[in-house]
Amino acid sequence: MNIEKRNPVLSFALPLETLLFNLFVIFLCSTFAFAQPGPRAADAKAGNPGTQTAAGERDGQRDFDFELGSWKIHLKRRLHPLTGSNTWIDFDGTSVTRKLWDGRAQIEEFETDGLGGHIEGLTLRTYDPQTRQWRLYWANSKDGAVVVPQIGKFKDGQGEFYAQDTFDGKSIFVRFIWSKTDTSKPHFEQAFSEDGGKTWEVNWITDQTRVDEAPQKER
Repeated sequence: MNIEKRNPVLSFALPLETLLFNLFVIFLCSTFAFAQPGPRAADAKAGNPGTQTAAGERDGQRDFDFELGSWKIHLKRRLHPLTGSNTWIDFDGTSVTRKLWDGRAQIEEFETDGLGGHIEGLTLRTYDPQTRQWRLYWANSKDGAVVVPQIGKFKDGQGEFYAQDTFDGKSIFVRFIWSKTDTSKPHFEQAFSEDGGKTWEVNWITDQTRVDEAPQKER
């Protein structure tokens, strides 16, 4: 939180022209100061100290290349998150991921069906080469709203992405974890925390199986 510092109130009167000139100068200076780029709130949430990257830090703009193509999806979803319930429902479906911006962004179309109904959504992933972090934006066709982006990166073969959001009127943290990305069956988990990240409850699990897209030989 930034606390605004104000100058002490002047104890003597100034000519109107001088006062207006001083106010104009202060306005120009403050406008210039606020126009300068500063640390981004999203980077601060993700634990990044700023936009500068430490020397030798790995470039991760190809870390989601494993997702490109077509997949069969098996989804397990906790029916009532953060209530103590352990009731899960299953869905099956497909997803297709395409690259944009020469691989620095992706769009995934996701569609599943199960006892819990029909889920159709998409994920937009964008890569920031300065922070070397990914932003993951999810939207559900039911309401068309794009949720707060998850921000993070891959390390030692596992991707972790975090955001702060609300659920049933409560402020929570959300965590995405991608693992097994070097196999033909990547694994994804979403978890919520209502105690500031001390404990996490997983509520969404997907396992993917790649669909063979090998072109047929010409006859």
